[in-house]
Amino acid sequence: MCGRFSLIHSSEELQNVFAVAGVEDFPPRYNIAPTQPIMTISAGLPREAGSNLPERDALLMRWGLLPAWVKDPGDFPLLINARSETAATKASFKNAMRHRRILIPASGFYEWKRDKQTGQSQAYWVRPKSCGLVGFAGLAETYMNKDGAEIDTAAFLTAPANKEFSSIHHRMPIAVGEANFQRWLDCRNQEPRHISDLLHAPQEGMFEAIAVSDLVNKASNTTPDIQTPVTPKDFAQKKETKPADDAQGSLF
Repeated sequence: MCGRFSLIHSSEELQNVFAVAGVEDFPPRYNIAPTQPIMTISAGLPREAGSNLPERDALLMRWGLLPAWVKDPGDFPLLINARSETAATKASFKNAMRHRRILIPASGFYEWKRDKQTGQSQAYWVRPKSCGLVGFAGLAETYMNKDGAEIDTAAFLTAPANKEFSSIHHRMPIAVGEANFQRWLDCRNQEPRHISDLLHAPQEGMFEAIAVSDLVNKASNTTPDIQTPVTPKDFAQKKETKPADDAQGSLF
Protein backbone atom coordinates (compact mmCIF):
# COMPACT_ATOMS: atom_id res chain seq x y z
CA MET A 1 0.00 0.00 0.00
CA CYS A 2 1.07 3.59 -0.41
CA GLY A 3 -0.72 6.42 1.40
CA ARG A 4 2.03 9.06 1.45
CA PHE A 5 5.32 9.46 -0.33
CA SER A 6 8.15 11.90 -0.86
CA LEU A 7 10.09 13.43 -3.74
CA ILE A 8 13.10 15.31 -2.45
CA HIS A 9 15.54 14.76 -5.31
CA SER A 10 16.24 17.62 -7.72
CA SER A 11 14.75 18.15 -11.16
CA GLU A 12 18.19 17.53 -12.64
CA GLU A 13 18.38 14.12 -10.97
CA LEU A 14 14.86 13.32 -12.16
CA GLN A 15 15.75 14.22 -15.75
CA ASN A 16 18.87 12.06 -15.67
CA VAL A 17 17.21 8.97 -14.18
CA PHE A 18 14.03 9.06 -16.25
CA ALA A 19 15.52 10.44 -19.47
CA VAL A 20 13.18 13.41 -19.79
CA ALA A 21 14.00 17.01 -20.59
CA GLY A 22 12.68 20.43 -19.70
CA VAL A 23 11.53 19.68 -16.15
CA GLU A 24 11.31 22.95 -14.24
CA ASP A 25 12.99 23.21 -10.85
CA PHE A 26 10.69 22.23 -8.02
CA PRO A 27 11.07 22.34 -4.23
CA PRO A 28 11.58 19.11 -2.26
CA ARG A 29 8.30 17.59 -1.11
CA TYR A 30 8.52 15.60 2.10
CA ASN A 31 4.91 14.58 2.64
CA ILE A 32 2.88 14.13 -0.54
CA ALA A 33 -0.74 13.21 0.18
CA PRO A 34 -3.70 11.96 -1.90
CA THR A 35 -5.53 14.52 -4.09
CA GLN A 36 -2.34 16.60 -4.39
CA PRO A 37 -0.53 17.03 -7.73
CA ILE A 38 2.25 14.49 -8.27
CA MET A 39 5.04 14.20 -10.81
CA THR A 40 4.57 11.39 -13.33
CA ILE A 41 6.52 10.04 -16.31
CA SER A 42 4.60 8.85 -19.36
CA ALA A 43 5.29 7.79 -22.91
CA GLY A 44 5.12 11.02 -24.85
CA LEU A 45 4.87 12.05 -28.48
CA PRO A 46 7.59 10.94 -30.91
CA ARG A 47 10.78 13.02 -30.68
CA GLU A 48 12.36 14.90 -33.53
CA ALA A 49 14.61 12.96 -35.90
CA GLY A 50 18.07 12.52 -34.43
CA SER A 51 16.99 12.84 -30.81
CA ASN A 52 18.58 10.27 -28.49
CA LEU A 53 15.95 10.68 -25.78
CA PRO A 54 13.20 8.08 -25.30
CA GLU A 55 9.64 9.22 -25.98
CA ARG A 56 8.89 10.31 -22.42
CA ASP A 57 7.19 13.30 -20.82
CA ALA A 58 7.06 14.56 -17.24
CA LEU A 59 3.52 15.58 -16.29
CA LEU A 60 1.72 16.68 -13.14
CA MET A 61 -1.36 14.62 -12.28
CA ARG A 62 -3.79 14.49 -9.39
CA TRP A 63 -3.15 11.59 -7.03
CA GLY A 64 -6.43 9.70 -7.04
CA LEU A 65 -7.49 7.98 -10.24
CA LEU A 66 -10.84 8.81 -11.81
CA PRO A 67 -11.97 6.54 -14.67
CA ALA A 68 -13.43 8.42 -17.65
CA TRP A 69 -16.84 6.79 -17.14
CA VAL A 70 -17.41 8.20 -13.64
CA LYS A 71 -20.46 10.47 -13.58
CA ASP A 72 -20.09 12.08 -10.15
CA PRO A 73 -16.60 12.12 -8.57
CA GLY A 74 -18.22 12.98 -5.24
CA ASP A 75 -19.91 9.56 -5.19
CA PHE A 76 -16.80 7.67 -6.30
CA PRO A 77 -14.10 6.36 -3.94
CA LEU A 78 -10.62 7.88 -4.00
CA LEU A 79 -8.48 5.36 -5.87
CA ILE A 80 -4.91 6.07 -4.79
CA ASN A 81 -3.74 2.44 -5.18
CA ALA A 82 -4.59 -0.41 -7.54
CA ARG A 83 -3.97 -4.10 -6.86
CA SER A 84 -1.67 -5.42 -9.56
CA GLU A 85 -3.31 -8.86 -9.42
CA THR A 86 -6.64 -7.53 -10.72
CA ALA A 87 -5.76 -4.23 -12.47
CA ALA A 88 -5.95 -5.76 -15.96
CA THR A 89 -9.53 -6.94 -15.46
CA LYS A 90 -11.12 -4.56 -12.96
CA ALA A 91 -13.39 -1.94 -14.54
CA SER A 92 -11.74 0.99 -12.78
CA PHE A 93 -8.23 0.15 -13.97
CA LYS A 94 -8.26 -2.10 -17.04
CA ASN A 95 -8.29 0.75 -19.58
CA ALA A 96 -5.38 2.47 -17.85
CA MET A 97 -3.49 -0.81 -17.50
CA ARG A 98 -3.72 -1.32 -21.24
CA HIS A 99 -3.29 2.22 -22.52
CA ARG A 100 -1.92 4.59 -19.85
CA ARG A 101 0.80 3.07 -17.72
CA ILE A 102 3.06 5.62 -16.04
CA LEU A 103 6.01 5.86 -13.67
CA ILE A 104 5.79 7.85 -10.45
CA PRO A 105 9.20 9.23 -9.41
CA ALA A 106 9.79 9.11 -5.66
CA SER A 107 12.51 9.30 -3.07
CA GLY A 108 10.58 6.83 -0.92
CA PHE A 109 7.21 6.28 0.71
CA TYR A 110 5.62 6.10 4.15
CA GLU A 111 3.85 3.16 5.71
CA TRP A 112 2.22 2.57 9.07
CA LYS A 113 2.60 -0.56 11.16
CA ARG A 114 -0.60 -0.94 13.16
CA ASP A 115 -1.10 -2.93 16.32
CA LYS A 116 -4.58 -4.47 16.51
CA GLN A 117 -4.55 -4.94 20.28
CA THR A 118 -3.54 -1.43 21.30
CA GLY A 119 -4.80 0.52 18.27
CA GLN A 120 -1.43 2.27 18.07
CA SER A 121 0.56 2.77 14.88
CA GLN A 122 4.19 3.41 14.05
CA ALA A 123 5.08 5.37 10.92
CA TYR A 124 8.02 4.30 8.76
CA TRP A 125 9.92 6.20 6.10
CA VAL A 126 10.76 3.56 3.47
CA ARG A 127 13.51 4.55 1.07
CA PRO A 128 15.98 2.83 -1.29
CA LYS A 129 19.16 1.86 0.55
CA SER A 130 21.04 3.60 -2.26
CA CYS A 131 19.15 6.83 -1.39
CA GLY A 132 18.49 7.19 -5.11
CA LEU A 133 15.33 7.92 -7.06
CA VAL A 134 12.87 5.12 -7.68
CA GLY A 135 10.20 4.76 -10.37
CA PHE A 136 7.00 3.27 -8.97
CA ALA A 137 4.55 1.62 -11.34
CA GLY A 138 1.42 3.69 -11.82
CA LEU A 139 -1.74 4.04 -13.87
CA ALA A 140 -3.32 7.19 -15.30
CA GLU A 141 -6.69 8.31 -16.60
CA THR A 142 -7.90 11.62 -18.01
CA TYR A 143 -11.24 12.68 -16.56
CA MET A 144 -13.44 15.39 -18.06
CA ASN A 145 -15.59 17.28 -15.57
CA LYS A 146 -18.99 18.85 -16.19
CA ASP A 147 -17.37 22.08 -17.39
CA GLY A 148 -15.39 20.25 -20.04
CA ALA A 149 -12.05 20.67 -18.26
CA GLU A 150 -9.72 17.67 -18.40
CA ILE A 151 -8.00 16.40 -15.25
CA ASP A 152 -5.12 13.92 -15.43
CA THR A 153 -5.35 11.51 -12.50
CA ALA A 154 -3.09 8.71 -11.26
CA ALA A 155 -2.75 5.79 -8.87
CA PHE A 156 0.06 3.53 -7.64
CA LEU A 157 0.14 -0.18 -8.42
CA THR A 158 0.76 -2.41 -5.39
CA ALA A 159 1.72 -6.04 -4.84
CA PRO A 160 1.88 -8.40 -1.85
CA ALA A 161 4.79 -7.28 0.33
CA ASN A 162 8.06 -9.15 0.33
CA LYS A 163 9.01 -11.12 3.43
CA GLU A 164 11.29 -8.36 4.71
CA PHE A 165 8.52 -5.71 4.63
CA SER A 166 5.52 -7.86 5.56
CA SER A 167 5.99 -7.24 9.30
CA ILE A 168 5.05 -3.59 8.63
CA HIS A 169 2.30 -4.00 6.02
CA HIS A 170 0.98 -6.78 3.80
CA ARG A 171 1.27 -4.74 0.58
CA MET A 172 3.78 -2.34 -0.96
CA PRO A 173 4.15 -0.28 -4.17
CA ILE A 174 5.83 -1.86 -7.19
CA ALA A 175 9.24 -0.45 -8.10
CA VAL A 176 10.20 -0.70 -11.79
CA GLY A 177 13.92 -1.06 -12.48
CA GLU A 178 15.51 1.43 -14.89
CA ALA A 179 16.19 -1.35 -17.39
CA ASN A 180 12.42 -1.92 -17.64
CA PHE A 181 11.22 1.68 -17.76
CA GLN A 182 10.62 1.58 -21.50
CA ARG A 183 8.83 -1.78 -21.42
CA TRP A 184 6.48 -0.53 -18.74
CA LEU A 185 5.67 2.73 -20.51
CA ASP A 186 5.33 1.26 -24.01
CA CYS A 187 1.57 0.68 -24.11
CA ARG A 188 1.55 0.59 -27.91
CA ASN A 189 3.59 -2.60 -28.13
CA GLN A 190 3.49 -4.09 -24.63
CA GLU A 191 0.12 -5.43 -23.50
CA PRO A 192 -0.50 -6.18 -19.80
CA ARG A 193 0.35 -9.85 -20.35
CA HIS A 194 3.74 -8.84 -21.74
CA ILE A 195 4.77 -6.95 -18.59
CA SER A 196 3.21 -9.25 -15.98
CA ASP A 197 6.71 -10.29 -14.87
CA LEU A 198 7.23 -6.76 -13.48
CA LEU A 199 4.21 -6.94 -11.17
CA HIS A 200 5.87 -7.97 -7.93
CA ALA A 201 7.18 -6.39 -4.75
CA PRO A 202 10.72 -4.98 -4.73
CA GLN A 203 13.47 -7.46 -3.99
CA GLU A 204 14.48 -7.83 -0.37
CA GLY A 205 17.39 -5.59 0.50
CA MET A 206 16.40 -2.81 -1.91
CA PHE A 207 14.58 -0.66 0.67
CA GLU A 208 15.15 0.23 4.29
CA ALA A 209 12.39 1.14 6.76
CA ILE A 210 13.18 3.95 9.19
CA ALA A 211 10.84 4.63 12.11
CA VAL A 212 9.70 8.27 12.16
CA SER A 213 7.42 10.34 14.38
CA ASP A 214 3.68 10.93 14.11
CA LEU A 215 4.36 14.29 12.43
CA VAL A 216 3.93 12.57 9.06
CA ASN A 217 0.32 11.73 9.96
CA LYS A 218 -0.76 15.29 9.11
CA ALA A 219 -0.47 16.31 5.46
CA SER A 220 0.12 19.89 6.60
CA ASN A 221 3.48 18.85 8.06
CA THR A 222 5.84 19.21 5.11
CA THR A 223 9.24 19.94 6.64
CA PRO A 224 12.33 17.67 6.59
CA ASP A 225 12.03 16.81 10.28
CA ILE A 226 9.20 14.37 9.55
CA GLN A 227 11.93 12.04 8.26
CA THR A 228 14.03 12.25 11.42
CA PRO A 229 14.59 8.72 12.80
CA VAL A 230 12.97 7.83 16.13
CA THR A 231 12.91 4.79 18.39
CA PRO A 232 9.99 2.55 17.29
CA LYS A 233 7.03 2.39 19.65
CA ASP A 234 6.79 -0.64 21.93
CA PHE A 235 3.38 -2.18 21.33
CA ALA A 236 3.82 -4.78 24.07
CA GLN A 237 0.91 -4.61 26.46
CA LYS A 238 1.75 -4.62 30.14
CA LYS A 239 -0.47 -7.08 31.92
CA GLU A 240 -1.72 -6.08 35.32
CA THR A 241 -0.38 -8.43 37.96
CA LYS A 242 -2.24 -9.19 41.15
CA PRO A 243 -0.29 -9.41 44.43
CA ALA A 244 0.36 -12.94 45.57
CA ASP A 245 -2.11 -14.27 48.11
CA ASP A 246 -0.16 -15.32 51.20
CA ALA A 247 -3.30 -16.70 52.83
CA GLN A 248 -2.96 -14.18 55.67
CA GLY A 249 -5.45 -11.51 56.51
CA SER A 250 -4.68 -7.82 56.30
CA LEU A 251 -5.68 -4.96 58.50
CA PHE A 252 -5.37 -2.51 55.60
